Amino acid sequence: MKLKNGLLLFFMFLDCIFFKVESKCVIGCDIALASYYVMPLVELSNITTFMQSKLLTNSSEVIVRYNRDIVFSNDNLFSYFRINIPFPCECIGGEFLGHVFEYTANEGDTYDLIANTYYASLTTVEVLKKFNSYDPNHIPAKAKVNVTVNCSCGNSQISKDYGLFITYPLRPRDTLEKIASHSKLDEGVIQSYNLGVNFSKGSGIVFFPGRDKNGEYVPLYPRTGLGKGAAAGISIAGIFALLLFVICIYIKYFQKKEEEKTKLPQVSTALSAQDGNASGSGEYETSGSSGHGTGSTAGLTGIMVAKSTEFSYQELAKATNNFSLDNKIGQGGFGAVYYAVLRGEKTAIKKMDVQASTEFLCELQVLTHVHHLNLVRLIGYCVEGSLFLVYEHIDNGNLGQYLHGIDKAPLPWSSRVQIALDSARGLEYIHEHTVPVYIHRDVKSANILIDKNLHGKVADFGLTKLIEVGNSTLHTRLVGTFGYMPPEYAQYGDVSPKIDVYAFGVVLYELISAKNAILKTGESAVESKGLVALFEEALNQIDPLEALRKLVDPRLKENYPIDSVLKMAQLGRACTRDNPLLRPSMRSLVVALMTLLSHTDDDDTFYENQSLTNLLSVR
Repeated sequence: MKLKNGLLLFFMFLDCIFFKVESKCVIGCDIALASYYVMPLVELSNITTFMQSKLLTNSSEVIVRYNRDIVFSNDNLFSYFRINIPFPCECIGGEFLGHVFEYTANEGDTYDLIANTYYASLTTVEVLKKFNSYDPNHIPAKAKVNVTVNCSCGNSQISKDYGLFITYPLRPRDTLEKIASHSKLDEGVIQSYNLGVNFSKGSGIVFFPGRDKNGEYVPLYPRTGLGKGAAAGISIAGIFALLLFVICIYIKYFQKKEEEKTKLPQVSTALSAQDGNASGSGEYETSGSSGHGTGSTAGLTGIMVAKSTEFSYQELAKATNNFSLDNKIGQGGFGAVYYAVLRGEKTAIKKMDVQASTEFLCELQVLTHVHHLNLVRLIGYCVEGSLFLVYEHIDNGNLGQYLHGIDKAPLPWSSRVQIALDSARGLEYIHEHTVPVYIHRDVKSANILIDKNLHGKVADFGLTKLIEVGNSTLHTRLVGTFGYMPPEYAQYGDVSPKIDVYAFGVVLYELISAKNAILKTGESAVESKGLVALFEEALNQIDPLEALRKLVDPRLKENYPIDSVLKMAQLGRACTRDNPLLRPSMRSLVVALMTLLSHTDDDDTFYENQSLTNLLSVR
């Protein structure tokens, strides 16, 4: 028994590592390209010395292959010209992607000279100071200087068409238009990999897709050029992670059986305690993440399995007619969704790509711990053949289909306020009533489901991040949907509950206008405007009510109280402030929307007497 308990604790520890410790990178890629800006008197042999790596065994020959449109004349190069240098892109310390070159210093070298001349601004003085301990202005001759250059391996959330990327230091006179023209890439593609970057600022580094030695773009999956050992290692790592997950579920299942025999009274007591503390109104369901510390952990271990049934592949295949197109009801970023009736209950089955194992584990972890009326309910899972999550089926699709589709009747204004309130309640629960705190990270209209009574449920927790109590902000890799990302997240990867608040503000604007989060304003892909900017302009007008009328969903005609629209727009504005500290909490938004909903059908005198400060009185 002790051995079994010891093994259980060991695997639960590994489970915690998988679920609760997210490195900013796990593995790099075999190759990236550095855009090297050639200064006068710099020769090819100099560059190959500075940029020496395992990829430059036949230095000049390799560089020529990656610069097919450049004519090389022996060791001479044109000045003020760029060439691409291949180098390995590795995960350094689990923190960032990059490669550390070793430079042997000469007498008189400084960090500034190394960074901006020898390495053509591919690194910075600040980075050199961070990874070296020499005097910045007096580096000993023959000292070994670590020169760290950042790189990128792509982003499946943006595109799977590109897997080889250029590290490109911006210089004066660079513009997005010039870079796009030279690289023959769409400006929107380049901008999407560099959110919030001003390409005309003349400094800093950007990343965009590059071509391989055959002049072709490399897809993200599978990444060409991976050695057999690396590919095998990745496959083994993936299989190990999946096997570990299955073993964890297996052991937890038998632990549950044992606890049911010996600890049933204690479990019932723990459940009762949670039910009593989840919500004074009885609105919240039991949550395995309720704020009771570690005292009830043993009693809650079995609840995960009890609330998440394990289905067999055969059962899912039979219920979906072998996952036929007739049963397919949706397609997401990580796989398709199928309708099925399982064990007498209407369900939606998400069949996930094998590459999405992280998202699968994350969503399973969250939804087996968090249960609320306004969060989609997870029924079960399956890990046979592929990865499957089984949810309750929500009758009316998602909010995005209602607002942006053509086959749905327009939602009445009162229903829009109700859906906003429902969504806020779901988000408030994961922000305020769970330990650790969960952050959704992909709040958008497409992830708010609408039931038969036109109430909202927040769905799709595959990108959810958790933070421990007391750690209000952390840094992580960029995931989510463009148009819903706040500036601190898009630029620096800062994660806090306020990124969900920002995205929720964009959803409020969508509810008012039925417009997409990003609007195309011209023929070019980069000629667009965010919904946040559009409403900001309207609310800054001398007569904001008249400006808002032009933004309201025309399908509503005149069937809405304009002052209620104004209050919701002001809530959206508060949510989308640039400074996250100035954004309201989801708790205060719930109170504000409850007030707004209760007076939606009243006369306009209510709104005239209510300020935004009153609506957001609870922080």
